[in-house]
Amino acid sequence: MFRNSLIALGQSNTAKAVVTRTPLRGMARRFVPGETVDELVTAIEEANRAGLTATGNYLGESVHDEANARRAGDVYLKLLDRIHERQLLANVSLKFTQLGQDISESFLARNLGRVLERAKETRTFIRFDMEGSDYTQRTLDAFVHLWDEGWRDIGVVLQAYLKRTAGDVAHMNRLGARVRLCKGAYAEPPSVAFQDPREVDRSFVELMKMLLDDGHYPGIATHDEAMVQATLDHAQAQGIAPERFEFQMLHGVRRDLQERLVRDGWRVRVYVPFGEHWYPYLMRRLAERPANMLFLAGSVVQESPLGFLWPGRKRGNHRNG
Repeated sequence: MFRNSLIALGQSNTAKAVVTRTPLRGMARRFVPGETVDELVTAIEEANRAGLTATGNYLGESVHDEANARRAGDVYLKLLDRIHERQLLANVSLKFTQLGQDISESFLARNLGRVLERAKETRTFIRFDMEGSDYTQRTLDAFVHLWDEGWRDIGVVLQAYLKRTAGDVAHMNRLGARVRLCKGAYAEPPSVAFQDPREVDRSFVELMKMLLDDGHYPGIATHDEAMVQATLDHAQAQGIAPERFEFQMLHGVRRDLQERLVRDGWRVRVYVPFGEHWYPYLMRRLAERPANMLFLAGSVVQESPLGFLWPGRKRGNHRNG
């Protein structure tokens, strides 16, 4: 109920007005480092210096007008150029609906086509993010269409909480496509998604093993230490080398865990979003992990005139939150 409430708040204009006019906007920069490509590049460079690779994502989805869909495409063209020019260890993630899938398939093909061509020129991998379950089949159909057209430096995201995902993982493994596995962050009905967190965890572990055993450089996207440990245990038991997969985590979440995995020789990529539409994204991140809410609450108290009431914290000391 708490999780669904936060997701609902992400769609509330009233809640957005409150959050965007309080210190939470500044605190949100832990998760969304900025609104421009330049701010994103700075964050990626910082991640690279820490031994992390990155994926940049311009926030936005369900775009229904051509002008905004073209603008999103323009932003991705600029981002691809900057990644190439600065020789960043990074790729990009985008959504089909952001580039016009809900407008028409022909418009999507034109708008996305120029992004794919630029990615090919700059040798940059593109990941297609997954949305709510209403779009799961449409996303996979669009992805397979591109695959059948010969595009290979592309990948997709699959969600462990959906009951259909084992079949989708098997399909992507047969294709040879790269998959990012995550738990899922949308409110879904029991008819299509597991509701019990234990069932989601069991699904995640099962799918992770399928990807590590038979997949093609999968991304295991989790901050859950139990899921991380299950992945490490399986990789070590099966003799799966660190270069055959990577962990993926959100920018600003469990940086201590990211650093520890890198020190131990595992690959870690951080998902770094940017753009004006940061508020719904922030609400979904809070819904995924209650500890994120505690961090933000502590930060707001600390930055307020009553910060002295928050024991054991020093101003600005958030590195391992």
